Amino acid sequence: MSDKKKSNIFQRLGESQVWKSIIRSGIPRTRRQRMMSVLNSVFLHLHPVRLPRHAVKVKFTWCMGGLTFFLFLVLTITGILLMFYYRPTVEYAYTDMIDLGEQVPLGIMREIHRWGAHAMVITVWLHMFRVFMTGSYKPPREFNWVVGVILLTLTLLLSFTGYLLPWDQLAIWAVTVGSNMARATPFLGHEGPGAALLALGDINFVNIGSDVKFALLGGRFVGEAALLRFYVLHCIGLPFIVMILMAIHFWRIRKDGGISGPT
Repeated sequence: MSDKKKSNIFQRLGESQVWKSIIRSGIPRTRRQRMMSVLNSVFLHLHPVRLPRHAVKVKFTWCMGGLTFFLFLVLTITGILLMFYYRPTVEYAYTDMIDLGEQVPLGIMREIHRWGAHAMVITVWLHMFRVFMTGSYKPPREFNWVVGVILLTLTLLLSFTGYLLPWDQLAIWAVTVGSNMARATPFLGHEGPGAALLALGDINFVNIGSDVKFALLGGRFVGEAALLRFYVLHCIGLPFIVMILMAIHFWRIRKDGGISGPT
């Protein structure tokens, strides 16, 4: 087929109602049309129309933000596959975890998920370190820095909630120690500073049966209620919040003029 015929086919396609219903700006042929196609696209609009060349060099960005997002996608895909075989009960949790490595086809997904989680924690820390060292948290990017700090905290919570799911002795006692530390949370833990200030007469709103540790475990000790809560938080609750904040994070990068460059 000649180039002329190909050009005519693409031209007719661009003028069709089906194409216009999907791509409203048509086939971009001019600079303005290219800009409008970017602004009218959900995915392309996440990125600035133009970027300074020095701000996208690997030696400046380290690609840590992109690697963190890539690892999040890997963890999401492998986590969904693991959910087909894992049952969050005391009776089956440990045996299901063993079967994931020995009996289930593509059992390597569990190892990919595990090591991907470790790698994501490392890349998030390196990303925050790079942003701090290059001064990329300064105005007008201070709001996005706060969003990034929250995402860092949620990443650590994702790692913590996933730690209990194998239901072995290491996981149980590690989460026991970690959840006991929650008792000292300011205002939210019954042993934390400020908890006594929330008392009203003889009524103490933050006690051993109503503080953040009790809410996290669903009881006073690590048991099946804690396993179920950690499973829901790890698979649904925290990832949902992370995805919303990541969208805001990317959108703010777009509105702040792209990746910040060296001063």
